[in-house]
Amino acid sequence: MDMSRWDQPDGWRHQPGEASLSDVHRSIHVPSGSKLRRIAAFAGPGYMVAVGYMDPGNWATSLAGGSKFGYALLAVALLSNLMAIVLQSLCARLAIASGRDLAQACRDAFPKWISIPLWALAEIAIIATDIAEVIGTAIGLNLIFGIPLELGVLITALDVFIILYLQKLGFRWIEAFIITMLGVIAVCFGVQIFLADPDWGGVIRGFFPTTEIVRNPEMLYLALGILGATVMPHNLYLHSGIVQTRAYGHTLPEKREALTFATIDSTVALCFALLINASILILAAAAFNAHGQTDVVELGDAHALLSPLLGLAIAPMLFGIALLCCGLNSTVTATLAGQIVMEGFLKIRLQPWIRRLITRAIAIVPAALVTMLYGDQGTAELLILTQVVLSLQLSFAVFPLVMFTASKIKMGALVAPRWLTAIAYLIAIVIAVLNVKLLIDFVLG
Repeated sequence: MDMSRWDQPDGWRHQPGEASLSDVHRSIHVPSGSKLRRIAAFAGPGYMVAVGYMDPGNWATSLAGGSKFGYALLAVALLSNLMAIVLQSLCARLAIASGRDLAQACRDAFPKWISIPLWALAEIAIIATDIAEVIGTAIGLNLIFGIPLELGVLITALDVFIILYLQKLGFRWIEAFIITMLGVIAVCFGVQIFLADPDWGGVIRGFFPTTEIVRNPEMLYLALGILGATVMPHNLYLHSGIVQTRAYGHTLPEKREALTFATIDSTVALCFALLINASILILAAAAFNAHGQTDVVELGDAHALLSPLLGLAIAPMLFGIALLCCGLNSTVTATLAGQIVMEGFLKIRLQPWIRRLITRAIAIVPAALVTMLYGDQGTAELLILTQVVLSLQLSFAVFPLVMFTASKIKMGALVAPRWLTAIAYLIAIVIAVLNVKLLIDFVLG
């Protein structure tokens, strides 16, 4: 039988190959009995995905947006998060219905002249993510321990050993590490916002969008940066892979239940991510914009200014600790996403530590060069640029995802409802239109 034809019974050009993340595939038991215990068994992947919504690149765009425009861009953070909730629920649907992650689905649905460019774009997105993590972690080390940025960039290569150790312990240990780091970040920001005492009326008004966001090119640039840092391409690949670590059974009722619990997990986790993202922007607006500091785009500047503005020496230390935790968290999830993308698109299996060293080396070179040549100012601009690059890559992951989950032939009984598909297509089109406008503004200067 010709496996390259479109007329396969299940709508795919090729049959599924090896399972996504085969070493941990269906490795986490889902207990029978109590519904609460079954929900708890699905808790974890959503928080790993949430990490990508608060990585160091997000900090740069949120700090720049909050210091320059006050609370106005909170509406963008909220909108981005709502988009993320919809798209991540589709990732879980794709994985549970088809048994494929998004990379495998692209490989099995499209001819090579489409799937290979999609793989290349996904790799670019992961490299952009990794550059943001390298810089963020290096700045965190600099702020806490005084380690020079150039040396900090090189030290970040060692985080591969953290990942290797956690993977040996088991996937639940990776999830526990991530959730612990998220807890530390939440506490750090909670204390800082208490010290900053923001204008809560302004915060509430900031969650309502204004037309100025689209009309003002500078505001749109930062808004797209926030969008790129929030809805991230690699997260779509990641979620569709790690959802399959649960042993949820093969019958339709079991799959429906798994989809419900996975969606609850990702939605709750992303609401938590919104709190962190909003906290960064609120802190920047309250600590900087309210005091006339409207051009804070560098994480190092933010750290230095927090102490005199908030009047307490612990504030900058908390900022540095939270940043370092974000960098470490993002490292773990980007490594897994890179593994899913390479194995899914190309069927190339590399040892995680080899894959990690390759992607980290690719990220370290530009980060180290920019740090040595331009210092703090260069790293700040590079961070924001990585987020805009991510935003530009996003459509190439979103459109295939929406197409697959809208297909009755591919998804069977778990096909996305028409209303959900309509919303998802609207999100995909909005992202694409905003990116075209960004490019036009960039070209026209």
